[in-house]
Amino acid sequence: MSELPAGWPWGGRVDDADGASARRWHQVVRPRGAVAAAVALQGFACDAGVVRNHGRPGAAAGPAALRRALSDFAAHDIGVVDDLGDVACDGDALEAAQENYAAAAASALSGGSLVIGLGGGHEIAWASYLALNHLLEYSGSRDPIGVINFDAHFDLRGDLRATSGTPFRQILDHGRSRGRDVGYHCLGISRHSNTAALFERAQEFGVGWVEDLDLRTDRFEAIGRELQAFLTRYPRIYLTLCLDVLPGSIAPGVSAPAALGVDVALVDRLVEVVVASGQVAIADVAELNPRFDQDDCTARIAARFVAHMATAVRR
Repeated sequence: MSELPAGWPWGGRVDDADGASARRWHQVVRPRGAVAAAVALQGFACDAGVVRNHGRPGAAAGPAALRRALSDFAAHDIGVVDDLGDVACDGDALEAAQENYAAAAASALSGGSLVIGLGGGHEIAWASYLALNHLLEYSGSRDPIGVINFDAHFDLRGDLRATSGTPFRQILDHGRSRGRDVGYHCLGISRHSNTAALFERAQEFGVGWVEDLDLRTDRFEAIGRELQAFLTRYPRIYLTLCLDVLPGSIAPGVSAPAALGVDVALVDRLVEVVVASGQVAIADVAELNPRFDQDDCTARIAARFVAHMATAVRR
């Protein structure tokens, strides 16, 4: 950790007087070394998919804002974490950026790390899925892949070009074309933010979902059982969290703030249920848009989710 590359983005408070147990995230993150860490962070500095989807640009700055917010977090139960840097999108070259991200993430996965993506627009989802699929195809595995998405939107649009609104249709189409069982379970769906056509497409693909009004603390046990049933069927999990699943008043720094949204603490508990299964191979937090954030509130929430995922993996 003594020789850090130029422009190293991590830094913050150091509490030497309190000893090793006072470490913060900026003290445990390192450039990737010869021995892979249990957790690796991979940034996706891209909002080309959001722009194509007629959303508010700015998410390309999300990874940098997320690192800043995470730097001073207490590093509870964290050993070391590899930072693989950012894959950036050059203009509208979205597909190339997604392929580059998938290649970098697949390399880290092959080394045994859980890759947590720092978004960036939710077009990161197609790239994360490709990384996991590349790994399985290379090893000859026919394991089913389960996708668990916390999101107000299905993102199953039928656009001809890839956008932030198409990744899960791309994923499900890809699974069908390769003869791989790919399941999709989405929690936090807003009925008012998805057209009837999207609900019909979700039914066509056999998607499971929980609407925002039903994602309540008093239903935690029932929702947990649904997740456990999904986890039983799908041994390899891609976990993704779109920050617009949260109330817009709490997470304003996104492309499309939610009118209602879901309680942060409930999402946090459900994320832990998924990660604690030990089946999550790749994950990401998407749609952080610092341009519209207030007092870094959304960045801090995003950082909390990343920290919680990493801590649950270590446990």
